Amino acid sequence: MLSPYTVLDLTDERGELASMILGDLGAEVIKVEPPEGSSSRRIGPFIDGAPEAERSLHFFAYNRNKRGITLDLTGDAGRDALLGLARQADFLFESSAPGEMAKLGLDFDSLRQVSPRLVYVSITPYGQDGPYADYAATDLTLSAMGGQMILQGDADRPPVRITVPQCWLHTATEAAVAALIAHTMTLQTGEGQYVDVSGQAAVVWTGLHASTAQAIHGKDFNRAGATLNLGTMALPLTFECLDGHVVALQNGRVLARTVPWWVEEGIVPPEWLDGEEWVTWDIRFLQGQPVKYTFPEIFSAGVQYMRRHTKAEMWERGLREGVTVAPVNTIEDLAKLDHLKARDYWLSAPLPNGREAKAPGYFARLSETPMSVRRWAPKLGEHNDEVIGSASSPVAAAPDTARRRNGARAGSLPFEGLNVADFTWLIAGPQATKYLADHGATVVRVETENPPCRLRTMGPYMDGVPGTNRSQAFGEFNTSKLGITLDLKNPAGIAVARKLIAWADLYVENFTPGTVEDLGIGYEAARALNPSIIMASSCLMGQTGPARDFAGFGYHAASIAGFFELTGWPDKGPAGPWAAYTDILAPRFFLSAILGALDHRRRTGHGQYIDISQMESALTYLAPQLIDYDVSGRSVTRAGNRSETAAPHAAFPCAGEDQWCAIAVENDEQWQALRRAISDPEWSRDEKLQTAAGRLANEHEIDRRLSEWTRERPPHEVMRLLQAAGVPAGAAQRSSDLLQDQQLAHRGFFHYMEHPEMGNVPYSGHEFRIRGYESGPRFPAPLLGQHNEQVLREVLGMTEDEMVEVLAAGAIA
Repeated sequence: MLSPYTVLDLTDERGELASMILGDLGAEVIKVEPPEGSSSRRIGPFIDGAPEAERSLHFFAYNRNKRGITLDLTGDAGRDALLGLARQADFLFESSAPGEMAKLGLDFDSLRQVSPRLVYVSITPYGQDGPYADYAATDLTLSAMGGQMILQGDADRPPVRITVPQCWLHTATEAAVAALIAHTMTLQTGEGQYVDVSGQAAVVWTGLHASTAQAIHGKDFNRAGATLNLGTMALPLTFECLDGHVVALQNGRVLARTVPWWVEEGIVPPEWLDGEEWVTWDIRFLQGQPVKYTFPEIFSAGVQYMRRHTKAEMWERGLREGVTVAPVNTIEDLAKLDHLKARDYWLSAPLPNGREAKAPGYFARLSETPMSVRRWAPKLGEHNDEVIGSASSPVAAAPDTARRRNGARAGSLPFEGLNVADFTWLIAGPQATKYLADHGATVVRVETENPPCRLRTMGPYMDGVPGTNRSQAFGEFNTSKLGITLDLKNPAGIAVARKLIAWADLYVENFTPGTVEDLGIGYEAARALNPSIIMASSCLMGQTGPARDFAGFGYHAASIAGFFELTGWPDKGPAGPWAAYTDILAPRFFLSAILGALDHRRRTGHGQYIDISQMESALTYLAPQLIDYDVSGRSVTRAGNRSETAAPHAAFPCAGEDQWCAIAVENDEQWQALRRAISDPEWSRDEKLQTAAGRLANEHEIDRRLSEWTRERPPHEVMRLLQAAGVPAGAAQRSSDLLQDQQLAHRGFFHYMEHPEMGNVPYSGHEFRIRGYESGPRFPAPLLGQHNEQVLREVLGMTEDEMVEVLAAGAIA
């Protein structure tokens, strides 16, 4: 798919996944390491019996499809070799501290002198400039500063991160998307592009609708254990089983099928079967309408039933009878999941110690250009001779004379002229198409009025007043789109849908597998209408396999994918990540596949079909742990905020109600810096605390003592004092903090726009900046059916008579 392109990867653990994504899509990737090797080679879990430089499963997991070389970039020979490679490169990723590459003479302005069309991507914790640009950061402190941590865990305990580090993976997948968007600009203008990716901003997006909540309904979302916060109420998500937990939401559709189960086992009397219109119970309950059975009664019945059964029993019966119940899988459970085996997901990977291991597969399936592993992670300096030798003989890149099908021109927005038929709903699909819309594509968002997209029924609502057009949960993921309401059960509605598909360059949907085929608008039908169309389908479990019909939400997929098991405290049940976690992960992978397919069609004229499973793409974020289980049998679980290598490593209480600051000390130098910052109290001088092993062994005592100091100060003051000393620290920020955050303001992250019904409201921007280009939402999310006439008349070119026929047939619903 991206085979014509060369990528230079100068990153460490903060960015290696970005270049691997492009490598999996076919690009030639050259991993450039210092002579001693990347710091990611020293991150566990580790393989026994492998050479020292090849022991890291973290490095192994995120560096496939790369050739590896070593260069000393502080010396002339190393710099000259990199300049030679840059002449042939299309992309460069780096994760050095702000200003470091400029000191080496290898920044964007220097490299574009030798490579005018280079897309240069910098990955840092907070961005290249601004008040926090030089702040030290770790996964823990970014989780706090990006607003993720405060939303996770139990209200009676400190906020908690996901135990397996996630923040740099969010940043790296965002960097891959940003690189491909910038590449589209290079194709238009013939000029290289500089991309500045912020880890903090990438984490802000994990909060979904929570990031702007305070400005919408006047209050912050806060952690409340394993619950689904709808903005108007919180519903429990996890239920105890005989051998663990499951995630289930007792909505109307589920109740209609599970009440008979409860009757079977005598949990409720038989009159429950016909005593309520179960399919609509949840809607009536949430709207305050009369219901016969109360929520506590229903909740109690569900709890009793699930405690009598195993996770597997609940999962298997749910699949058979169409009930959405998801097991809280462990790493071990994932390794044995029949659905993944049936989809031939796992890859056989030759490890550096000579044995084979089961490794996670690809994040998407592509009909025309399937992904493959051409090589596994390189040994240190493995390809020095073949790569560095070629750098001395630069080959001029062939002129790119092929033009985008949608007619790119210099000065236009990256995706101006790209037509997108958006048949997605909820979060994962709409978030992917939002990128295209914000950057210039004409995106027509198809909805129905009865029922509307579920996001329109979720808070935060403007001023706390519910309404179809007042939900910022919907607004955040649908900016810059045109909205049309179509009844897809009406033949006239399908006729309009077919016109949209014929008009589109890209057709995206995320219905339950088989739905679009049943409607007559599947891929074969779409290709008959539009031979070069790209169609992309996203669902929880993929288009094939025994669980393909599992119709849940992102929190169900997060449970199946292991993230509930990995979030919370070891002495309590799983708390789970905030909201629909895989709905956050999947769009970035989905969009990378889409952008690769668009570039491939630009060069070849060929469209294709993309199948992305939210659950499978999310497993990329657990790749080292999954390989480790196959190698060692170790199944990692939740550990609060603890780290296996760093101490102190926790969220510490600060002055004020429920105020916290995350502090992470990763080495002895940072411990000495922390001691100085807190005035070197006597307890901190204890000899046993001067080594990492000693601090880990005495972490509870350190936490108690350090908490005495933090409690006297507000979280941002703690952060500033420690950061001034070089200690990674970050306030655990809520929406009210994020909206006033100095660094986000410096980057222009939030965009205030006038919504027809909600007024002037903030929308989250993008996690990256491209030099000289103002990215972000172009206009607010549409009212329900706001652009019906505009789409029919201007987009589809329908006549007045044709429009009257469509309306008379009831197709606009």
